[in-house]
Amino acid sequence: MKAPEDNIVAQKSFDFAVRCVKLYKHLCYNAINKEYVISKQLLRSGTSIGANIEEAVGGQSTADFLAKLGIAYKEARESKYWIKLLYKTSYISDKEYYSLVNDLEDIINIIAKIKLTTEKNNS
Repeated sequence: MKAPEDNIVAQKSFDFAVRCVKLYKHLCYNAINKEYVISKQLLRSGTSIGANIEEAVGGQSTADFLAKLGIAYKEARESKYWIKLLYKTSYISDKEYYSLVNDLEDIINIIAKIKLTTEKNNS
């Protein structure tokens, strides 16, 4: 994998984590209808994606790299669930929902492609 500063999935996942933190702050402190439980779940899974990608970059072996990437993939899928739940319970708007999901789909697709390519190249 490329160095973190040149790594598109690391950058996208970091940017997504920043969005999750800002959304959490908005839903807990600035929103008219405060929401703490679902947004906390999104905060945890959304920030975990990038953390696991960073760990994968520093992995000690291909197996370690793939394991961390697999966790990042699962956290991204979980984040998608929490975003959908926030949307369906009217805590976020259509615009926010589609923007977050589109960013997340990019991350999920990139992680899946990296995982497949790495597995193929090491088999």
